[in-house]
Amino acid sequence: MADEADTMQTSNSGNGADTAPQIALISQYVKDLSFENPNAPAVYQWPDQPQIDVQFNIGADKVGEEVVEVSLKIEVKATAPQGTAFAVELLYAAIFGMRNVPDEQLQPFMLAEAPRLIFPFARRVLADAIRDGGFPPLLLDPIDFGGLYEQQAQAIAQTAGEPAGHA
Repeated sequence: MADEADTMQTSNSGNGADTAPQIALISQYVKDLSFENPNAPAVYQWPDQPQIDVQFNIGADKVGEEVVEVSLKIEVKATAPQGTAFAVELLYAAIFGMRNVPDEQLQPFMLAEAPRLIFPFARRVLADAIRDGGFPPLLLDPIDFGGLYEQQAQAIAQTAGEPAGHA
């Protein structure tokens, strides 16, 4: 084993292995979960299918020298003409260890790649909560967090560029 480790270090030493960017998922967890079923048991008799509204919010907080917490907040509200069928709020988070990551790569990772990694787990928690509330599980489609990040970055760049203007 020691020979393999030495070989790996030797083969990587020319590439700056000690300064290579490293990111590792340390832990992921439900930080907050709320399920409301305000019209039970009448809601199970309603003839109308509820309209589903889904909102997402991504947050990132530095919690240590080389540790960041990325959170994905998902809010789902199902309403019918008779009222609210259910409302769910999930705050799902993960802790990532990061070492030697260039500053220009931190934000894209925290707001695009990290949410992509944890979304399937948050989606399962959400579907289980809704199913446990007596409703068919809501299976959210995969989300292109990278594309959303790029759109937001372009919108910010355009907004920042407008005040300066080009004469």
